[in-house]
Amino acid sequence: MIVEGLEWTFDTVASAYEKFRPGYTDELYKVIFDYIPLNESCYAAEIGIGGGQATLPILKTGCNLTAVEYGKQFSELCEEKFREYRNFNIITNKFENVEFPNDTFDLIYSASAFHWVPEDIGYTKVFSMLKSGGAFARFANHPYPAKDNLPLAKEIDRIYAAHYYKYYNRKQKVLTEYSREDALQRAKIAEKYGFADIKYAIFHRTRTFSANEYSALLGTYSDHIAIEENIRKEFFLKIEEAINNYGGSITVYDTIDLQLARKP
Repeated sequence: MIVEGLEWTFDTVASAYEKFRPGYTDELYKVIFDYIPLNESCYAAEIGIGGGQATLPILKTGCNLTAVEYGKQFSELCEEKFREYRNFNIITNKFENVEFPNDTFDLIYSASAFHWVPEDIGYTKVFSMLKSGGAFARFANHPYPAKDNLPLAKEIDRIYAAHYYKYYNRKQKVLTEYSREDALQRAKIAEKYGFADIKYAIFHRTRTFSANEYSALLGTYSDHIAIEENIRKEFFLKIEEAINNYGGSITVYDTIDLQLARKP
């Protein structure tokens, strides 16, 4: 769940975010580079670099990469992480607040971050920044926990109702696995802003966590970080107890969606 105005929370857990948030599959980058080949003469921009989970494959093409990141700690982390790449620079600010020249970039991409930018501002700005023929790649990871362990999934649902949804005073949502139709509908958004040659793809993987590792992962989600500390600690403890009571580990089934669009 996304709670508006919580962008700041990620920066408070920058090191944990880098450790526990996954990168993306090799197959995803192959699809991107087949769509828009990159080399040393190209210019790319990344919106919301976070811990740099999606940065290295782009840097390795040799292109000139400018990243925009709202969080100061994330910016400092990535400056150090990619210090050996002279083709890398980072701007600490919100994407919508930074002025970029028009018709400059061959690729603009955003990994699990573009939902923080207002749709009309984001797509319009990306379109203006791209060269004719340039590409926008939007991708994100959608985790679906305990698909293989129904008793654990039901217990986690119960814990969320008692802690998370009670805290936010919201009706509990039924968690569903991200689908191809979801990816298609997201891909179609770009059509409204003048993009063409729209494509999409989805990729799958699994990750397995111990109880402690899973609670550490939950501690990197903005809406979980924002819960009052004592409630959050009890919430996470109950999650850990449930995992230990139902096998000692939890498997997360990830669906990664990729949307590609081109400026005519």
